Amino acid sequence: MVENIETIQNAIHQFEITDQKSLEAFRIEFLGSKGSVKELYNFLKTVPNEQKKAVGQQINDLRVIAEEKLNLAKETLENSSSTQKEKIDTSRPGDSFSVGTRHPLSIVRNEIIEIFNRIGYTVSEGPEIEDDWHNFSALNFPPEHPARDMQDTFFVEKDDDMELALRTHTSSVQVRVMESQQPPIRTISPGRVYRNEAISARAHCFFHQIEGLYIDKNVSFADLKQTLLYFAKELFGEKTEIRLRPSYFPFTEPSAEVDVSCTICNAKGCNVCKYTGWLEILGCGMVDPNVLEASGIDSTKYSGFAFGMGIERITQLKYRVNDLRLYSENDMRFLTQFTSA
Repeated sequence: MVENIETIQNAIHQFEITDQKSLEAFRIEFLGSKGSVKELYNFLKTVPNEQKKAVGQQINDLRVIAEEKLNLAKETLENSSSTQKEKIDTSRPGDSFSVGTRHPLSIVRNEIIEIFNRIGYTVSEGPEIEDDWHNFSALNFPPEHPARDMQDTFFVEKDDDMELALRTHTSSVQVRVMESQQPPIRTISPGRVYRNEAISARAHCFFHQIEGLYIDKNVSFADLKQTLLYFAKELFGEKTEIRLRPSYFPFTEPSAEVDVSCTICNAKGCNVCKYTGWLEILGCGMVDPNVLEASGIDSTKYSGFAFGMGIERITQLKYRVNDLRLYSENDMRFLTQFTSA
């Protein structure tokens, strides 16, 4: 029996496993139901009782040796097969893939920021959840002022001690800048804002703004007009003209709406500009002295102007998009049309 065990052990060591066929042959020959190791267990009952324990241990050790060789060979063959499948032919041309495009709002936002950066404006940002002071009161909105009704607000918390709301404009960022810095101040504030409006092709409950602020000594309305004319020509082309119409905002006085000459019809009149030759793009005005004083700036020493525009509106005019909802629907057919210059 001992000689048979040694013979089988030598045969196990000498057996060469090179493929799946020889692997299966090894399993059948040594570990199968009629294999050599199985037959040794059958002969174990003929061994004298005093030797059965020792011989049985030898047979068990032999079975372990065979199983270890089988498992190692199986793992080696599987790894070899996997490596062959993953092998890359570097001589073949690569597969083409889409790298994506920037969102049209991001393209226009970056372009506007770059235009104002060239004339010394820095970028300021602030929280989207604002308190009443920064969103309204510091901007000349008294508690019962009817101008508060101009903007339908999403309130997060509203009680006698605290009012928190999703900001209705990025003017709140300008207040924070004025509170933390002394003039001269020259900054723009891009960001997302929220208003409780019905969603349609021309309105949405969230949109994006860029607001600008310039405060220094002897700042005049003429400075405001020249700044906006420069911006319009840079964004829409050298032939662009602007006009200012009187308007009302609580935080500026005097205030104005700004129109640009229609770039689609060259100011001749079309259905986009409603045959007027003009398109409204933003609101502006001289900063109200009350706003300066509320932020700790001496209104007898400093003056300034502010302006604000909707990025969606500018993008509509630039790319002739007729539905605001397209910007947030993630339709790839729409989004992949845009490339940055």
